[in-house]
Amino acid sequence: MLFKEFKEFISRGNVIDMAVGIIVGSAFTSIVTSLVNNIFNPFIGLFLGKIDLSSLAITVGKAKIKYGLFLNSVINFLLIAFIVFLLIKFINKLSNKKQEKKAQEPSLTDQYLAEIIKLLKK
Repeated sequence: MLFKEFKEFISRGNVIDMAVGIIVGSAFTSIVTSLVNNIFNPFIGLFLGKIDLSSLAITVGKAKIKYGLFLNSVINFLLIAFIVFLLIKFINKLSNKKQEKKAQEPSLTDQYLAEIIKLLKK
């Protein structure tokens, strides 16, 4: 009985779509992270100097609070979010151009109606 319910749950379309989305998202994350780490961070480093705050820390008693690592993570997050924003904006722009081009072409129905009007005029 439990196996049957699990089989029904796992074979739903939403679960499979979600799994595919997670896998693709994971692959996309590694691409964007590589883009930020290997292209954007060095490029920004040319202008601002090396952006490595990882050595910044405060020692309170015996505890060492490494706030520099946190700041590096925040900067990387902001860079990744900005790159994803730019990629999505670019993809949407391409998609809109395709839709505009498609909208300019007469539909098959419009073509048939034009032919019928021509025939009726004759």
